[in-house]
Amino acid sequence: MKIDKIQALRGPNIWSVQRKKLIQMRLDLEEMEQFPTNKIDGFRERIEAMFPTMIEHRCSEGVRGGFFSRIERGTWMGHVIEHIALEIQTLAGMETGFGRTRETKTPGIYNVVFSYTEENVGMFAAESSVAIAEALIAGTEYDLEGDIQKMREIRERVRLGPSTGSIVEDAVSRDIPWIRLGTNSLVQLGYGINQMRFQATITCKTSSIAVDIACNKEQTKKMLDAASIPVANGGICVDEEDLDEVIRKIGYPIVLKPLDGNHGKGASINVKTREEAVEGLAYAKKYSHRIIVEKFITGYDFRVLIINNKLVAAAKREPAHVRGNGKQTIQELIEETNKDPRRGYGHENVLTQIDVDRDTTDLLEKLNYTLETVPKKDEVVYLKSTANLSTGGTSIDVTDMMHPENIFLCERISRVIGLDVCGVDIMAENLTQPLKENGGCILEVNAAPGFRMHLAPSEGLPRNVAAPVIDMLYPPGKPSRIPIIAVTGTNGKTTTTRLLAHIVKNNGYQVGFTTSDGIYVQNHMMEKGDTTGPISAEYILKDPTVEFAVLETARGGILRSGLGFSRCDIAIITNIQEDHLGLSDIHTLDDLARVKSTVVKSVKKDGWAILNAEDDQCLKIANELSCNVAYFSLDENNPKVKQFSKEGKIVAVYENGFITIKKGEWKIRVERATHVPLTMGGKAKFMIANVLAATLASYLHGFKTEDISLSLQTFIPSAAHTPGRMNIFEFKKFKVLIDFAHNPSGYRGVEEYLNSVEASKKIGIIAGVGDRRDEDIKECATIAARMFDHIIIRQEKYLRGRTEEEIIGLIMEGIEESGRDVTHEIIPKEVEAIKHAINNAQEGSFITALSDVVTNAINIVQEYLDKESEDGNH
Repeated sequence: MKIDKIQALRGPNIWSVQRKKLIQMRLDLEEMEQFPTNKIDGFRERIEAMFPTMIEHRCSEGVRGGFFSRIERGTWMGHVIEHIALEIQTLAGMETGFGRTRETKTPGIYNVVFSYTEENVGMFAAESSVAIAEALIAGTEYDLEGDIQKMREIRERVRLGPSTGSIVEDAVSRDIPWIRLGTNSLVQLGYGINQMRFQATITCKTSSIAVDIACNKEQTKKMLDAASIPVANGGICVDEEDLDEVIRKIGYPIVLKPLDGNHGKGASINVKTREEAVEGLAYAKKYSHRIIVEKFITGYDFRVLIINNKLVAAAKREPAHVRGNGKQTIQELIEETNKDPRRGYGHENVLTQIDVDRDTTDLLEKLNYTLETVPKKDEVVYLKSTANLSTGGTSIDVTDMMHPENIFLCERISRVIGLDVCGVDIMAENLTQPLKENGGCILEVNAAPGFRMHLAPSEGLPRNVAAPVIDMLYPPGKPSRIPIIAVTGTNGKTTTTRLLAHIVKNNGYQVGFTTSDGIYVQNHMMEKGDTTGPISAEYILKDPTVEFAVLETARGGILRSGLGFSRCDIAIITNIQEDHLGLSDIHTLDDLARVKSTVVKSVKKDGWAILNAEDDQCLKIANELSCNVAYFSLDENNPKVKQFSKEGKIVAVYENGFITIKKGEWKIRVERATHVPLTMGGKAKFMIANVLAATLASYLHGFKTEDISLSLQTFIPSAAHTPGRMNIFEFKKFKVLIDFAHNPSGYRGVEEYLNSVEASKKIGIIAGVGDRRDEDIKECATIAARMFDHIIIRQEKYLRGRTEEEIIGLIMEGIEESGRDVTHEIIPKEVEAIKHAINNAQEGSFITALSDVVTNAINIVQEYLDKESEDGNH
């Protein structure tokens, strides 16, 4: 078997609009296509022995053990691999369960699709599942545990930490979208101007001064002391001399810790001799030049969490420890403790496994113990000097036991330091009495405190401490999203997108839009190129200045990784015509419609899908939608339009020369088509269709018809505004039209326009695109022969696996099939072809360059036009 391609789908996609995180693997079964599972001796026994837990896979049978029954009866290896990929992720602690396996039009080649929780793990699971299947087929040994551990390691490397993950989960539960910025814990919640950012538990509202104060333990202590808040006595030292000075003042026992350390790194506690103190100083200096030395306070270690100046949780923390039973060694007790199912690798479970490190051996040395020592029954042996969960500590929730005086104290501390998310570390016998009564004190104040001990304590009530963070970032009434209009279809996407962006901008919004020629914010091009995929959509949604997004959404990006947004308010399908067929397993119009329908299926329930009433594929898609549907049509008398009007639906139509919106039998005339420059005086019918779609979307969004009308009149088609979309250049004696038409439907649109053009001679410059089907290349040539008197064939770009001769041969066949006697010549280079046509143009002629490289063609023609006007001025 051979993997042709593995890709991660991250947004709504052709397999599922709801399940956004899918791996799609294109798998060639090769000779295994001839061997379903019932033809492989012992296969069922081997897979059952390796994966006994797969008994829970119900498969299409819908009963426990359904998948094993399918294997018994015979199923293909692609289906088996899908189930293995899901199961190994679950075994590695990432439970997930959606899968699909479908054969492509090429026999033996399958798309194996399965869900993932972490993308890199999903990619690894795809390759691993094929290797496992091959071992099962051959009956050879396989190190499954090795793969599962590798997947855990990948997950720990790339996943969001527990605190970040909990905030994201709470945001998702409130329907707030999120984007991970880079590979660390920096996350954007919301879109565009309504975004908020946070990293771990530091938010965009966190004061940087407050973080600086909290990170400087000496400064924190001074400020708390000045505010009458109890703190431990101590001082700062950089060498042994300083150390002796501080110890003289406060006496033993002491605690040493780096001034700007975190997670308990470099700390030594309960130090009772100078020798230990000097060692502790050297250890702490690995993490910081300046060391804090404080009186060691006995009692328990508590962490109190304050968010937005309100107490939300408190936990008693215990360092990693074992309890003796008089029989086992400390090493054996650690191994026993690590078997607790609540303990896992990294952050995968409530508790972390205990590792032995320098801190552990130091603590044991102080007791004159080694890992081989057998502690007495019920003796507690501490293995870490700090109570951090990440080093194996445990936590007990004590939120409800806090004395009101202590709550007031902690909330005051958050204001004194100025932190919006604040962790206060307290050493005290308990929190049920005021600290001033039980002698407890504040050890330190933490910016970015971890949430894990509160989310999943070892004992006591779990607290949803992420919710107050979201309450603070998105108080009631504050939106997290911005309006999104997505535009897809075969032809007219870019023009419709640009017109919509113009209407939105004229209505006072800062608009971001993506097109096949670039990414724009307002009218500033931010990135040049074909930017119609999910990365470009995300670019706009990440921009903090954007208030409204209009996103051209092409098939390539949808197939490659899904949509770049979780859902939109309005989606338009301009039309579904033969184009790009035969690529990426899209062979028929039905296949193409399935891809395009992803966009309208992502419309929110009360949003609108806008469909072409003259397009059969669009009409089919309408039956699959759960949102509102509106239509547009060039023909008011189209039977479908009449039916929709009778049903009270909203339809935009071209009637009596007007761009009109019909609500049932009511008519709202928005503007006369001849007043809309984009329609070329009403002659370019396909442009009128684009205007109808954009007008309808604007109307349904809630813009006023008079504002839409004004925008339609002020949107001037030009090489700058709409490059490659019916750009006409008027020379003194002839005209040149440049258009991006590159498929039969586009050619027919230009043909319809040229029928209304008076010219002494119509000259066309055309080319074929190598990755189109033979019949598409020929049909374009046949249409060209109908609309032009003379054809210049050029062919230098986009051969895509074909030879120049092959494409030109197909064009010649298409010209012959037209039955018209059309003259032609071949000039391979586009630049030369355009120059030749202009240099030899006769008076009254009309040259049309149907160009796939629009900027080149526009620049050449513009140069000639500039030169003509210069010469005329001399």
